Amino acid sequence: MAFVTANWNPLGEAFYRKIELYEMGWNLKDGLRECLVAAAPYGGPISLLKGHNRRSPSARPQLEIYSSSGLPLASFPWKSGVVKQLGWTVSDDLLCVQEDGTVLVYDLLGGFKRHFSMGNEVSQSQVLETKIFHSPYGTGVAILTGALRFTLATNIDDIKLRRLPEVPGLQGAPSCWAVLTQDRQSKVLLANGSHLFILDNTACTPVTPPGLSPQASSIVHMCDSFSYKYLALLTDSGHVWMGTSNLKEKLSEVDTKIKTPPKQMAWCRRPKSQQPSAVVMWDGLLIVVGECKETIQYHLDDDSILVPELDGVRIISGTHHELLQEVPGACEEIFKIASMAPGALLLEAHKEYEKESQKADEYLREIKEQSLLSEAVRQCVEAAGHEHEPETQKTLLRAASFGKCFLSNFPPEQFVSMCRDLRVLNAVRDYTVGIPLTHTQFKQMTVQVLIDRLVYRKLYPLAIEICRYLKTPEYQGVMSRVLKHWACYKVQQKEESDEVIAKAVSVKLADAAGISYSEIATKAYESGRTELAIKLLEFEPRSGEQVPLLLKIKKSPLALSKAIESGDTDLVYTVVMYLKNELNRGDFFMMLRNQPVALSLYKQRLEARIALLQSAVDEYYKAKNEFSAKTTEDEMRLLRFQRELEEKKGELLVGFSLHDTMTTLLSVGLHKQAEQLYKDFRVPDKRFWWLKLKSLAEKEDWEELEKFGKSKKSPIGYLPFVEVCIKHHNKYEAKKYVSKVTPEQKVKAHLAVGDMEGAAEAAIERRNESEISTVLSRCSATTDHLLMERLNRAKATAVKK
Repeated sequence: MAFVTANWNPLGEAFYRKIELYEMGWNLKDGLRECLVAAAPYGGPISLLKGHNRRSPSARPQLEIYSSSGLPLASFPWKSGVVKQLGWTVSDDLLCVQEDGTVLVYDLLGGFKRHFSMGNEVSQSQVLETKIFHSPYGTGVAILTGALRFTLATNIDDIKLRRLPEVPGLQGAPSCWAVLTQDRQSKVLLANGSHLFILDNTACTPVTPPGLSPQASSIVHMCDSFSYKYLALLTDSGHVWMGTSNLKEKLSEVDTKIKTPPKQMAWCRRPKSQQPSAVVMWDGLLIVVGECKETIQYHLDDDSILVPELDGVRIISGTHHELLQEVPGACEEIFKIASMAPGALLLEAHKEYEKESQKADEYLREIKEQSLLSEAVRQCVEAAGHEHEPETQKTLLRAASFGKCFLSNFPPEQFVSMCRDLRVLNAVRDYTVGIPLTHTQFKQMTVQVLIDRLVYRKLYPLAIEICRYLKTPEYQGVMSRVLKHWACYKVQQKEESDEVIAKAVSVKLADAAGISYSEIATKAYESGRTELAIKLLEFEPRSGEQVPLLLKIKKSPLALSKAIESGDTDLVYTVVMYLKNELNRGDFFMMLRNQPVALSLYKQRLEARIALLQSAVDEYYKAKNEFSAKTTEDEMRLLRFQRELEEKKGELLVGFSLHDTMTTLLSVGLHKQAEQLYKDFRVPDKRFWWLKLKSLAEKEDWEELEKFGKSKKSPIGYLPFVEVCIKHHNKYEAKKYVSKVTPEQKVKAHLAVGDMEGAAEAAIERRNESEISTVLSRCSATTDHLLMERLNRAKATAVKK
């Protein structure tokens, strides 16, 4: 506690401090030199592209992703084009912008997600410079092409490319430029010498910063604040101008006394702070400038990068990771030397109380006399949130708890909430996790987003523990989202058996609400684990979620059974129609026969369709019979009925041809409906008889087939009756129709049923040499020698004639 202010430096009316977050865990031989580096805000991951300047095909660049503490997350050789810029999206996806304008998107574990192009013009002109920025619409990309034109995409998830107007007098790359977001519109601010221009969708407008030093002949660097409300400009004379981003108000101007161009510049201002400040970095030197003429200087031992944050700037080097920020007001009030603020007095009172000194009472009395005890407790609680050292946090919270004992109506919510927040923050700041969030950033980010970031890193145990500790409401679905993501990851693990994974998932998700097992099963199926997908679907309580995946993985019988179990007739019918399109007719009706409920429903739907269709047909013929073409109105009426009939036929028989419809009706035993359709649509007799004959044989409904054969003379003859019976291995039924076959087909009919004597008699009777030869070819020399002699004599006689 005695050294809390040891790293404070005054600047104007404020203090600035540099806090060490981590000693980096990576092992970089040359530090960040010769690396293309990008770090995500809110304590996000760091990406390094090593050797990106090497053009040799044998020495590929290496893309590496680390946590903020320098622990590796991913690493792979870069096999694509020349990378001009790396950057991170708001959801911690890595963007790699190539020289040809192609942008490749990776997740933070190095998995490729997608790519997109910034347009043909960028591809042809090549990328000169690029910036990745965040807008109210999402993450955007701005590109300056070799043709000195700007192209913008304000949201990479909904690509709409904008080509900005040309800049007058621009002969080469601008000295510096930045993307501003104003009035929900992204604009480009660029400097060409001493001239500034703002480019929007329609115009290039020259602007002049108010009060800019007259010594400046060129603007060499610029940066905007994290919120895009403020802007800092660095001139070639070494002056830093700070003002509002609309360039209407100047806040301050400071002379750094360094005229060489810097490596990087970043805005450094806490929310609600009254003092503007910026950080400028050169090789080996970092300067903080504010409202006054003085500056704060820090010497840097290694190559570093600046990462702007909501409430400060992170400084990352090859060995350390630090946070530079303005000291928060509550911390300044309490820890400033000789401070008499209520929080400072309460902290001293608590120290004396622990020493069992009576001075504790004196400090408390002084605070109470000013009626500032509530304010003292609030200051201590707030200051605890801004401290990174757990011991300092505990000291401040103990002081706040001590002060609360003397207040009868102090609301506990702020104290309890801060204790919980700090426990979560300390957990994610841990070296093994590496997310160095400040309390201000945490509140801006929200718990839900933090949980998502832990999930993306596959830190499931920590994410679940935080959800339980913070008691996140079930309706927010945070815990369910974590568990679902864990389960989807679990089912992709190859080293465990299906049974072990299915059991682990069911146990873990047993009490979780709102989780769809079908989504997890889909992930298992996509990973090539079909049996595991089926096991997981058993845990899905909603049949409507089970059925689609079962159909997808070709488990049709199980899908149909699940649909029937659900009691949802629409779902059953959906499965039936899917099976009708996927299976051949025989397999389809065989499956329906094994599922009486599905067959019954299919019949009902068909009957309903046909009834509607017959109604339309009846109405049409009624109108036709009553038609007398005396007037144009009568003609129009009949045409209207005819058109309506065609429309109803199309609607009711969607997915069915007329042939399919009749076949289906016959197959499921709806003979009357099939016959009515046959009459209504003037189906040819032969076609109808063939359809019904095949249908009855496939069902092996021999009694109905016999009735059908006797109903009237068959237009297709009776040989087909014989053939379908034989095809279905029923010689007994086939013999019933042999006598009805025409003389020309008698031989074939007798041979089909194996009646050699009958075939011989029919052939001899007709004295047909070809038929006699056919029967002879079917005879056996050992068993049919007498019959063969008769046939040979008959054949000789037939030849003589």
